[in-house]
Amino acid sequence: MHGITNEFLADKPRFAEVVQEFVDFIRGAELIIHNAAFDVGFLNAEFQRIGAHMGTVADYCTVLDTLLMARKLHPGQRNSLDALCKRYEIDNSHRELHGALLDAEILGDVYLAMTGGQTNLILAGEEGDTNTVTGTTIKRFGPDKPRLKVIRAGSEELEEHEARLKYLQKSSGGNCLWLKESDAAPPV
Repeated sequence: MHGITNEFLADKPRFAEVVQEFVDFIRGAELIIHNAAFDVGFLNAEFQRIGAHMGTVADYCTVLDTLLMARKLHPGQRNSLDALCKRYEIDNSHRELHGALLDAEILGDVYLAMTGGQTNLILAGEEGDTNTVTGTTIKRFGPDKPRLKVIRAGSEELEEHEARLKYLQKSSGGNCLWLKESDAAPPV
């Protein structure tokens, strides 16, 4: 899965030997992790092996879990890192194994796409103040952005929508939120 062998790890330091460096690195940060419960669980277990005085990851920083975020944005869909790359059209073809650095770079791109469509961290002014940097367009929001085309539902679609709402109202015992919202909201 990750290509790391026991031979590769043989001369690497143990967590207890680098824990202070790690704590200094994460202190006050916000960690963005896909499936954070998995990784944070391992880190917290290592902290506990060193001693209760180490506390937990949450004592040093905050954690944003992009898997939980993706599940809220895309309920009922696959939300693995690979699935999100496909959904947001992020190239991960060079990802053959799970590797921390490569996965972090890919997750950075996924996070940016999930939080508003920005496609990279290069800011205007860094390369000629253009909207395109190294072939990647940066999507900008604001008054310069063209207006979106509004397509209104036709009569057949409206009838199907009403039928669906009636079905939801019946199956929910009279608690269809969309009908409650539409009763309170003025017509558009």
